[in-house]
Amino acid sequence: MQHDDVFHCPDTLDLSAAPDYGFGRCDCHRPAARLSRRRLFSGLVGAGALAATPAWAREGVEVGNQSSIARLVPAEQVEQAGAQQYQQMLAQARQQGALAPDSNPQLRRLRAIAQRIVPHSYGWNPRARQWRWEVNLLGSPELNAFCMPGGKIAFYYGILEKLKLNDDEVATIMGHEVAHALREHARERMAKTTATRIGAGLVSSLLGLGNVGDAVLNMGGQLLTLKFSREDESEADLVGMELAARAGYDPAAGVSLWEKMGEASKGAPPQWLSTHPAGPSRIRDIQANLPKVEGLYARAEKPAQRFEVAPPLPKRAG
Repeated sequence: MQHDDVFHCPDTLDLSAAPDYGFGRCDCHRPAARLSRRRLFSGLVGAGALAATPAWAREGVEVGNQSSIARLVPAEQVEQAGAQQYQQMLAQARQQGALAPDSNPQLRRLRAIAQRIVPHSYGWNPRARQWRWEVNLLGSPELNAFCMPGGKIAFYYGILEKLKLNDDEVATIMGHEVAHALREHARERMAKTTATRIGAGLVSSLLGLGNVGDAVLNMGGQLLTLKFSREDESEADLVGMELAARAGYDPAAGVSLWEKMGEASKGAPPQWLSTHPAGPSRIRDIQANLPKVEGLYARAEKPAQRFEVAPPLPKRAG
C-alpha cells in the first residue's frame, strides 16, 4: 500500500482463492478484479424512540413504523455477522493495496462528513450510540457505497470520482446508506429468510436461541447480496435526506445526485443502480419532501470546511 496521500488501483484484485465478500470488478482489470459487486446494507433501529413522539410534534420526514418481523432475529447477531464480513473485506482490500490510508484526502472527507451525520442517527435508533462506527475508502472504480450493521461504512472511489460528487451529494449517499442501517432493512430481510427456512419452529427456537444464532451468522454473507424493496429505498431516501439536512448539508442535493445517477445508468448501469433505480419518480418524491427538512437545514450549523471533488484514481505503473 502507498503511504502517501494517494492510493492506487492495484494491478490485481484476484480474490478467487478466498470467499466472495462482495467486492465488485475493477474496470481497469476486469478479468481478475473483484472489489464488491453488491453494496452491503443493514441495520438495527429502535422505532420506539420515534413511536413515543406524536407525528404532529416531530419536525422532519414521515415514515411508518418498523416491521415487527425484524425482532425475530437478534440485533446483536446481525451486528456480529456484519462486523465479520466488514473486517474480512477490509483485510482483502488491504492485501491488494486497495484500502485508503488515513492520510488520503478523500477518506478524511468521508470521515468528516460522517462525524457530522452520525450524532443525528441516535434518534432513529438508540443502538446507534453503541455502534463502533467505521468509515473506510476502497480504491476501486466501482460506483458503490454501503453501511453494514453496527455502523460499518465504506465508499468506493469510483462513486466519488466518476459522479464528481460535492460534499452535499456525498452526504446524501451516506445518509441514505446509514438510513438503511437505522431502519433495519437488512435485519428484516434476514428475519424473513430465517422464518422461511426454519418455519413453524422459528419462535420456539428463538426463545432458546438454539440453532437460530448459527443460522443468522451463516447468513452473514447475505449482507452482500440483499435487495431491498421500493418501500425500503423510499424510506432510506427520506431518512437520509433528514440526516443530511440536520448535519448541515443541502438536502436538495438528492435531486442533482439522482440526475447524475440517471446519466450514469445509460448503457451499462453501475452496480449500485441495480438496487437504487434512478428515475423521475424518485426525484419527484425527494422534491415533494424537501419542505419537511428545509427548516432543519436552515437552522443547522454548516460545515466549516468544504472538500475538493475526488481527482482521478491513480493506476500502478507497468
